[in-house]
Amino acid sequence: MNNDFPSPRPLLAALLLALAHGAWAHPASTGSALLSEAALERAVQQGAAPGRTTPPATVGDGPGGGDPAYKGYLPAAAEILAFQVLLNRFDNAFEGPDYHVTLGTIRKNLHSSWVEDQDPFRINQLGHPYQGSIYFGTARSNGIGFWGSMGYAFGGSAVWEVAGENTPPSRNDQITTSFGGTFLGETFYRMAQLVLEQGYGLSPGWRELAAAAIAPPLGVNRYVRPGRGSGLFASHDPALYARLQLGSSRTSSNTAGPSRTTQRNELAGDFLLEYGLPGKAGYTYDRPFDYFRFQAAASTVNGMETLSTRGLVFGAPYEAGRNLQGIAGIYGSYDFLAPQLFRVASTGVTLGTNVQYWLTDTVVLQAHGSAGYGYTSTGTIRANVDGQYHYGFAPQAMLSARLLLGDRLTLDGTAREFFDGRLTSPRDGGNDRVLRADASLTYRVTGSHGVALRYTTSRRQFTFPNVIDTSQRRDTVGVYYVYQPVQGFRPVR
Repeated sequence: MNNDFPSPRPLLAALLLALAHGAWAHPASTGSALLSEAALERAVQQGAAPGRTTPPATVGDGPGGGDPAYKGYLPAAAEILAFQVLLNRFDNAFEGPDYHVTLGTIRKNLHSSWVEDQDPFRINQLGHPYQGSIYFGTARSNGIGFWGSMGYAFGGSAVWEVAGENTPPSRNDQITTSFGGTFLGETFYRMAQLVLEQGYGLSPGWRELAAAAIAPPLGVNRYVRPGRGSGLFASHDPALYARLQLGSSRTSSNTAGPSRTTQRNELAGDFLLEYGLPGKAGYTYDRPFDYFRFQAAASTVNGMETLSTRGLVFGAPYEAGRNLQGIAGIYGSYDFLAPQLFRVASTGVTLGTNVQYWLTDTVVLQAHGSAGYGYTSTGTIRANVDGQYHYGFAPQAMLSARLLLGDRLTLDGTAREFFDGRLTSPRDGGNDRVLRADASLTYRVTGSHGVALRYTTSRRQFTFPNVIDTSQRRDTVGVYYVYQPVQGFRPVR
């Protein structure tokens, strides 16, 4: 089994930092805090603490979505350094000799050329972007805006490459940690703030825990230093689409190629969130990621199978008459895809658009299209010959569409394509091209509950020296239970 869940190392280090910092700042235990929150919730219900569950937004209307009143530049840097020290000590104890750092290894790395390392795919393409999201989120939850927080992610990554490991600094890690971490970090920050703002039926204590699980740095700073850079974000009430699918799928077509692993059946879950859909009157796109699309999927065979986000960095809305509303601009994206046979990951920048078009009064099309360039990595899972991977800058494209057929039926489709050709691959004589597409037909049975039939195809064409097979393909068909809020079957008005 090839379980590709992100490494728990960054999360464990963040937890240790939270406990140490919280114990120093607040002698009361977390359990006591939850008890006090429960008591406060009862007071709110009794009218003794009116308005406590919906505090006013204090963050988000500063430059880049930061806190206009407080920016903790030094605390953010200190927290990132403390996190790195804890992570290095953990890795040195449990992960191996690469993390035995001395002044001598730091001096050596400062004078070394940056290389393209060949660490395991999971570490480079999942672990490093998630670690970068911790750096970014630490700055973000200290009141710093999007662009300033990206600088902290870049600086934090550079410090780790030089002083967190004793191996030569890696340029591919620097790219994925800094920019993949930024795009993931802003997504996690917005989703955690959405939980804090909307509540979704949770008590204040459980809201805080749920938000901390999504964005640990925000949870740490809200506990340690409440109200200073980590207050409620001014979301401006975005239009949302959310969908959760849980079910099983069966392989309908399989060409393993050089991979030595495949299983026919699997249980799987898929979560999709679109934030800031076009068409809502008064909603603006002045800040990075006022629109984003986030997707995460996992299976019993491969662990983490999909982790992706795509957000509008610079853009503006447009419309044509009463029936068409959209946004267009520059999108930042991070994608990790791992069907059973191969993996592909990319951090990129694309030009694109989102649109909502009313075909009739009851039939509405919501779509996205984008194309651009990214730093892309591909590799075979359990390859029969070593060296079956590519790194390089390469073109990429994405197209997605959702057809709303009344308030009962939706038809969804998404296709992503990644090109890693001869001109962009560092390995002579090799090239890669990956297509990942899926389609779902969902029927709402009652309320927010439905059932879906889903088809997924994953295809790869490639060449490597000394490898006879040149293609891989896996198609699956599955039946899924769907939880989708009723508004997910309705267009944005």
